[in-house]
Amino acid sequence: MNKTALVVFESKKIRRYYDDETETWYFSVIDVVEALTVSKNPTDYLKKLRKRDIELGAYLGTNCPQVEMVTETGKKRKTLGGSVQHILRLVQAIPSPKAEPFKQWLAKVGYERLQDMSDPARSLDRAREYWREHGRSEKWIQQRMMGQETRNKLTDYWKDHEITKEEEYAILTNIIHQEWSGVSVKKHKDIKGLKSQNLRDHMNEAELIFTALAELSTRQIAESVDATGMVENAAAGEKGGKIAKKARLELESKTGKSVITSENYLPPAKKQKQLK
Repeated sequence: MNKTALVVFESKKIRRYYDDETETWYFSVIDVVEALTVSKNPTDYLKKLRKRDIELGAYLGTNCPQVEMVTETGKKRKTLGGSVQHILRLVQAIPSPKAEPFKQWLAKVGYERLQDMSDPARSLDRAREYWREHGRSEKWIQQRMMGQETRNKLTDYWKDHEITKEEEYAILTNIIHQEWSGVSVKKHKDIKGLKSQNLRDHMNEAELIFTALAELSTRQIAESVDATGMVENAAAGEKGGKIAKKARLELESKTGKSVITSENYLPPAKKQKQLK
């Protein structure tokens, strides 16, 4: 996947950047403003908008990072980037007849989750079909779905206990993963030869099970002490990860095999070792 691939809305080019760590597409805020307003000076328009709408200005300043994108001259420059959630908040503040068409366009360029919110079964069915098409067994798919349900319950808990930013979710996830597996999420992806791919989609059965055990343990520990905020949930994550780590080490001592492997589901030309 091209991490800086351009997308086009009604002939207007919109730059975007894919962040491997958070697995998130960030769209150029300035490009979105230009597409919605057809302003000759979108930077000035955004400045005035942020001054007029103080709440929006604070929201963008707090949540939208500066990400490196390619300019028309081919040079890389840092610019304000927004995830789909941030961009939708921006769209709400701009009086434009293109607002609704833009929302529909945004959903079509890779954010089916917006539609899935009103019909969760749609997301599950699409995921199953995707995995079948890519060679996953029914047993693997069942394990993957169970793990996702465990993950969703954990993130729902976080959301209700003062974990709101995408980077906070990523940090807590990495704490749990590092604790149980002994490697960071990024290192685990490197071991499997992955780049922008979803790590869990390339885990073997054992990796999926231990990930689920770590996240299940984390949630139940957090619930037992009503963990709130980053510090308390990070502590719960470390404890939950250690429970899965203990089980992993016990299994490895009995089998003589590492749970963490380079196995993946990448196409033949890129794969290191195909999962069975």
